[in-house]
Amino acid sequence: MDKSLRYISISHKTASVTQREVYHIPEEEKENLVSMIRATFSDVAGLLLLVTCNRTEIYFESVDTTSGSLRDFLISETVGKGNTSRRLFSCGDTTKETVKHLLNVSSGLDSSVLGDVEIIHQIKKAYQFSIGCNLQGSLLERAMQTVFKSHKRISNETLFRDGTTSVAYKALKMITHTYDKSSAKEKKILFIGAGDIVKQLFKYNSKFSFTNIYVGNRTEEKAMALAKKYQAKVYSWKKVLANDFKDFDVIIGAASNCTDLVKRIPASGIDPVLLIDLAVPCNINKDTSRNKNALLYDLDTISMDLEDTKEKRTAAIGKVKEIIKEELLVYTQWLQSAPLRAFLAEYKILVNQKVTDYLETDSKKHDLQTVKTVTDRVIRRVKRRANPAMSLEEMNTVIAEQVSFL
Repeated sequence: MDKSLRYISISHKTASVTQREVYHIPEEEKENLVSMIRATFSDVAGLLLLVTCNRTEIYFESVDTTSGSLRDFLISETVGKGNTSRRLFSCGDTTKETVKHLLNVSSGLDSSVLGDVEIIHQIKKAYQFSIGCNLQGSLLERAMQTVFKSHKRISNETLFRDGTTSVAYKALKMITHTYDKSSAKEKKILFIGAGDIVKQLFKYNSKFSFTNIYVGNRTEEKAMALAKKYQAKVYSWKKVLANDFKDFDVIIGAASNCTDLVKRIPASGIDPVLLIDLAVPCNINKDTSRNKNALLYDLDTISMDLEDTKEKRTAAIGKVKEIIKEELLVYTQWLQSAPLRAFLAEYKILVNQKVTDYLETDSKKHDLQTVKTVTDRVIRRVKRRANPAMSLEEMNTVIAEQVSFL
């Protein structure tokens, strides 16, 4: 039986956050899980672990091990024996359906945020881990080439990658749009709050590398936890309430139930103070926009840009699906030609030996380059035949013919 590329997946499409958290695989546990899978399923070759906040997926090559078997193994090792979690997983056992699923995921079609640009970076990171474990596998390796080619085509041929649909990412992007590129990274930035939006701000900062970030929150322990995790600094909530924002260049409000928390801003230097309000109700008093030293953007202003991005991405879905269909066809054709490639790889060894034997009678032409040239010509002839195999007599005739052309 031939190998197949298979997958199991638990994602935002099949399970709640609480249910997905159970199957989240921390970075430090991945190697151990891979070792357990290899020890339990000896026929598993290529293997890819894709773990994000929205999904945990395992892609693997195997002859006999099914996606259901690996799913049940993961459930057993995670929550114990039982099948109550099976319905939370989607599975695939054919190479074609697995590659199609991977292309939909990598493109952002299956993301909670349509066209999510983060997923392709997460897949690349996951594949680097596979390579490090020597688990890339031939089917998986070709699938990853297809993923990267599709990603490039989607970026170049559609508007599906244009802009962002994340308010947190957009907020950080506005900093780079407001200030000179050379000075933007050094700006003193204050995040107000410690909820999901602020966590996203910290997450997306990996793309911007702002280094002078403070975080202030009513519950200081939460602010301290975020500051420790992301190498930021804690700003006293008392100073926030007192509107003591001296020297801050950027203030991003994202605290819940804190209406008009920011009423005054510091006197500006050369550059204006950038105020970004991501909270509902608003954290930043609208009157601050009257200050000539301030630039105020609220959630409505940002959302207008994001809505335009969403419309562009939605309009591009058809073209993205067409690209995926085309690249999946190319992969399928490659897969179908696998038996011929295997035959030719073995047959080439035989042809090479026959060419070597033939040229041994002619010392002037018997060298490695000539052997290679003639062998390649014979193999090209073989590829054009309906029945590629040749009799020894016919092979000798073709070899003599090709040698005569040198």
